[in-house]
Amino acid sequence: MKVVGFAGFSGSGKTTLVEKLIPALKCKGLRVSVVKHAHHRFDIDHEGKDTYRHREAGAFEVIVASNTRLALMREFEVPHRPSVHHLLAELYEGVDWVLVEGFKDSDLQKIEVWRAESGKPARYADDDFIIAVATDSPDQLPEATGLPVLDLNDPVAVADWLLAQGERFDYRCENYV
Repeated sequence: MKVVGFAGFSGSGKTTLVEKLIPALKCKGLRVSVVKHAHHRFDIDHEGKDTYRHREAGAFEVIVASNTRLALMREFEVPHRPSVHHLLAELYEGVDWVLVEGFKDSDLQKIEVWRAESGKPARYADDDFIIAVATDSPDQLPEATGLPVLDLNDPVAVADWLLAQGERFDYRCENYV
């Protein structure tokens, strides 16, 4: 599988870019998965549902499946942050590309998503794992860069760039876990 990260401050457009990259890659016949970092407590389950009740009763893991979907919920007994590599190891083996949103401090190769209007600093000058910048304002980058600068508003071009770089994104979990 191939893995690429997308890093940037909140509001930079990471989610929108990833959302648009999924169909751009799928139309090439590729199976795409996403790993998303959440900063805050979140829940995908709802009070009153069977799975919620099982978790509230103390189940360590609850898996629910139908003929179209599977969801696994795991409660950490002691709060900790799993590494992106541990999360990648949880994914189905038959995936072609994994788009990782967040995990800005990871050792994955990443595309920085940056917008001048956000007023946030860019990270590409200080992070050796950033290998390209996707932006809607290339003329306003805070520092000159030799990195590829991708059009944030052209997800098909970003997908084509990823595919052209292909082998660069090959992921071998034994190098990390």
